[in-house]
Amino acid sequence: MSDKFVQNQYNKTIKSYQPKPNYFLNCLKAFVIGGLICVIGEALTDFYVNVFDFSEKEAVNPTVTTLILISALLTGFGVYDKLGQFAGAGSAVPVTGFANSITSAALEHKSEGLVLGVATNLFKLAGSVIVFGVVAAYVLGMIRYAWQHFF
Repeated sequence: MSDKFVQNQYNKTIKSYQPKPNYFLNCLKAFVIGGLICVIGEALTDFYVNVFDFSEKEAVNPTVTTLILISALLTGFGVYDKLGQFAGAGSAVPVTGFANSITSAALEHKSEGLVLGVATNLFKLAGSVIVFGVVAAYVLGMIRYAWQHFF
């Protein structure tokens, strides 16, 4: 028998044993948890506006910083990973998910030392997000520039 035939038979056999994903429940959990993270962000913004008399615009930076700090701490204590297992994509709300990916990489490689472990692997997972974000921003900026000046 060929390897391809055996692989196809194996895939057919295990398919009956694999649990069927509940897409509706997964979407609902992602929506609720992602929404709660955003509500926490809004509450933090209101806190900075009302307690420290920041304007809405000025409150953005401390809000994002606080969300990053909370996410990194929860990752360090192992709570954010459990939240991610439960909520799936809902826990990957950009700022908190990004902080989680960086903190996880740093914790995973801390035994290798500060330079060769943490510093080398810190952006291993998040690096591609940064690169594609910068490239996309550049391309869109060039399109906008061309649109404004040539059309």
